[in-house]
Amino acid sequence: MTESRFYSPFKIGLFIVTLAYFLFTFHAMFTLSWWGEWEYLNGSSSFWIYISDITATFGLVFRLAASTLAFGAMLFCFAQKGLSQSTTIRILRWILIAETIYWVPLVVSGVMGVLPVLTGFFGTFALGSLISIGIPCFVAAIAMPYSLLKLASALNPIKPKNDVIKLALSAGLVFILVLWLNNMGMWIYTVLAKGTEYLLSYPENMISFGLTTIGLFILLVFAANFARKSSGVEIWEKLNLKVVGVIIVALGLYFLWNYLSWVLFNTPWSDWFAWFLGHNLDLWLLSIPLVGLPLLFKQEAS
Repeated sequence: MTESRFYSPFKIGLFIVTLAYFLFTFHAMFTLSWWGEWEYLNGSSSFWIYISDITATFGLVFRLAASTLAFGAMLFCFAQKGLSQSTTIRILRWILIAETIYWVPLVVSGVMGVLPVLTGFFGTFALGSLISIGIPCFVAAIAMPYSLLKLASALNPIKPKNDVIKLALSAGLVFILVLWLNNMGMWIYTVLAKGTEYLLSYPENMISFGLTTIGLFILLVFAANFARKSSGVEIWEKLNLKVVGVIIVALGLYFLWNYLSWVLFNTPWSDWFAWFLGHNLDLWLLSIPLVGLPLLFKQEAS
């Protein structure tokens, strides 16, 4: 009976999510087909692609460390039927610190994205670069490390749990904001490059565009309202887990839909699919409904 209670749907879902987190990151780390892509470009473009690729790889090393630690911790947790509170906190803190370092190098891509505008170039390319790279990468490189470090510093058994809850909700909110800006920017860039026909001729693209520009924004507003209402929650047991589950499932289904839409409909290739399927290091999020569904249907601690 005790063993069956330990292997709850939530813990099994969390195990699968950490496995996906690790495998996607491992694949990205050791897929080297991009190496040398800057050699086919001319002028400053070659330099900036080289610098951004190298710095992003440096950050990816730390995400690989974070994902390895997360998956290893889940393996050990299942083998030992649990982890002590102090060990769990220590592991979470190191995961957050490693993830923080992963996000910082994106500032280089942010600079690359705003350079065309700063140097006086205007037009479709400059606007697309600003929207799809400049703004999203700057926000990610600044807001994500700040929110993750604040959360890591609050992970202490002697500190009020209310602080941890507020900072965890804040970090999650920032993450959704970054995902919205990044994916919306890439869709807008794709439409600027291929025209509105790419949306109007393919209903699955129209759905994806709407889910990205409007759907993720609605989810962001919903999550922000939930974080505001939950700011006074003193202990985790009082947090509305059904709402947390709704947010997690919705975000995961967004990633799952965009992945399956390519698999099922085989839509003509574009910058959007090159980004989402080829360069998107958060594609592992398509597995998170496995964590969200148990929260959605079971409020008590598992």
